[in-house]
Amino acid sequence: MSINMGSADRIIRAIVGIVLLALVFVGPQTPWGWIGIVPLATALLGNCPAYSLLGIKTCKKQ
Repeated sequence: MSINMGSADRIIRAIVGIVLLALVFVGPQTPWGWIGIVPLATALLGNCPAYSLLGIKTCKKQ
């Protein structure tokens, strides 16, 4: 599993993931907020399976 996401992509995904997870505990308290685990996990791992399938790399490393 190689890293295929750049730092900006990882930061945006982490923020989106945290915001979605916050919806479970505050605000509308909707269970749909658990979907935030996906962008948060991909941000922490630095690998997006969809990017791998599509051949996309946003990182600067080769």
